[in-house]
Amino acid sequence: MKAVIIPVTPFAQNCSLIWCEETNKAAVVDPGGDLEHILKVIGDQKVDVEKILITHGHLDHAGGAAELKEKLDVPIEGPHKEDKFLIDDLPDQCAKYGFPPSYSFTPDRWLEEGDTVTVGQEVMDVYYCPGHTPGHIIFNSPTNRVAIVGDVLFQGSIGRTDLPGGNHDDLINSIRTKLWPLGDDVTFIPGHGNTSTFGQERQMNPFVADLNFG
Repeated sequence: MKAVIIPVTPFAQNCSLIWCEETNKAAVVDPGGDLEHILKVIGDQKVDVEKILITHGHLDHAGGAAELKEKLDVPIEGPHKEDKFLIDDLPDQCAKYGFPPSYSFTPDRWLEEGDTVTVGQEVMDVYYCPGHTPGHIIFNSPTNRVAIVGDVLFQGSIGRTDLPGGNHDDLINSIRTKLWPLGDDVTFIPGHGNTSTFGQERQMNPFVADLNFG
């Protein structure tokens, strides 16, 4: 599996274009906006997008999903149904933060813990990781040792929990019980900022480092 990170929106959110090298089939993960930029990268890479994947319902991650679905005629998969209230509120979120107008949507498939998603011949496992939002999910490719974690975990930080539906204890629990068991060698693409590995964050991240938990 190959991946290209495409920063979008004034929040510099890491939209990802991922694809199967065997089939050239691709998915766009978290198209928060700037669709012309996303479409240009798709064209540059000459891949065939077959779906849109969403980690959670915040505007910078999901704000462009409905329009991109219409442009590409592909289904949307994710997030977990607990984020329905955020997706329903996307038009108001965008107006509040001065983003271009956006549309709410109903995913073609809500995702839950234990589900899998396919991109061509690649298979990624879905993990339910609430805390930043109540319906946040992450995608993990055990074959490629890569995870796409949205706003659960960042290099040196963690997701905010002061927004509607956020819960700090749930977030810490998600990181330590869902992400860490995937392996220290797993590289993760966060929703903002640079990539890192789970092992690096277990050592150096001041919020979730192992030394803070005995």
